[in-house]
Amino acid sequence: MPGGGYPQKVMSTIPSSPSSSPSRPATAVILAAGRGTRMRSEHPKVMHPLAGRPMLRHLLDNAEQVFDRIVVVIGPGMEEVAALAAPHVAVVQADRLGTAHAALQAQAYFGTGDVAVLYGDNPLITAQTMRDLLACRRLPGVGLALLAMRPANPGRYGRVVTQGDEVVRIVEWADATPDERAIDLCNAGVLCADAHDFRRWLDAVRNDNAQGEYYLGDVVTQAVADGVGVRAVVAAEDELRGINSRAELAVAEASVQQRLRHAAMEKGVTLVAPDTVFLCADTVLAPDVVIHPHVVFGPGVTVERDVEVRSFSHLEGCVVRHGALIGPYARLRPGSDVGAHAHVGNFVELKATTLGEGAKANHLTYLGNAQVGARSNIGAGTITCNYDGVFKHTTIIGEGSFVGSDSILVAPVTLGAGTLTAAGSVITDDVPDDAMAFGRAKQENRAGYARTFRDRLKAAKERG
Repeated sequence: MPGGGYPQKVMSTIPSSPSSSPSRPATAVILAAGRGTRMRSEHPKVMHPLAGRPMLRHLLDNAEQVFDRIVVVIGPGMEEVAALAAPHVAVVQADRLGTAHAALQAQAYFGTGDVAVLYGDNPLITAQTMRDLLACRRLPGVGLALLAMRPANPGRYGRVVTQGDEVVRIVEWADATPDERAIDLCNAGVLCADAHDFRRWLDAVRNDNAQGEYYLGDVVTQAVADGVGVRAVVAAEDELRGINSRAELAVAEASVQQRLRHAAMEKGVTLVAPDTVFLCADTVLAPDVVIHPHVVFGPGVTVERDVEVRSFSHLEGCVVRHGALIGPYARLRPGSDVGAHAHVGNFVELKATTLGEGAKANHLTYLGNAQVGARSNIGAGTITCNYDGVFKHTTIIGEGSFVGSDSILVAPVTLGAGTLTAAGSVITDDVPDDAMAFGRAKQENRAGYARTFRDRLKAAKERG
């Protein structure tokens, strides 16, 4: 096979990972060099997100629980994929000559023990399925194990032809007979074998096919020809579904969301309308949290016990402490920390803001780069003016303060503990503890002027 079998470029160092068998190491090779042409994207396919994180990261998270070593095969110019794979090794497949050729680029890192070849665009394989694959490969007489599925619609998947428990060949749909197309056991493409055998079989793969490519599936043919036992591990279709288009990405997203919702409810979270709640892979919800319909969690959210999140709220990069009430129509942006029993009400936005225990911002408010003390009340329409066009500035509001409605707090500014801000004030200077701040113009009433003003406007309108 072209390429000499050695990686053209090493992107990183090899870390250690938990081994499924201390006496026999295991290596995972993840093929992630695909351009994702059908995605119609300038970004590598494996960087497209599922539940708030790149699809490759999902596969890495599970593989790290099973394998001692992970090697990711990437294409030229895929530095962002190499960075995501770190600290695992990334090797470059300079010429995309097929899946077997891609796997061969990692052979210098096969080591001893078992090697499994996975696909970065097949990101939903669970750690348990990976363990099952390794366990099958280590059965007496089994030289090669593969993953297979029985999809609801087998379509054009390659079929796994068996005799008893043994796999005798993989036949592509285009080459299959009518009887073979009737087989419902379909090939998922994932293989696991002894490192020495895998190298030998990969070297023997040829590209005498219409596409002129080296296909990983031909390793099965090599193993059968050697008289080695080949077995299939059947897993759920949702785990083995590949992602090659935006439509398939959407289907995978739905599958991931169902998993995340189910896991949350199993841990004691109430989802009033589960199908309308969208979670991230790293969302942390404590027991006795109640989530109302149409709530979206972005990356980096932790919600403690007895919190209620009401409808149409969006949370990202924040912590919500126990007993707090969020929404409806609230937005918590990155860096926000909502204290215990605090309230963030409708059309309230927090960004890089700490809301102290029992503090309340219930209506139509923006708090950015603010520190709000415990038990303070922020009136409707309050704004912290935190950005001057270059720098972000901090607003500090002391404990037990009351900020009147329609107040504008121009940062940097500090309101001491127990302060009171008159409604409609523009506050530009610090306010001492227990002081009351007036920052508005003096009201002036002009008798009869409203009628005069309206008459003037009407006359102007009549003149055209």
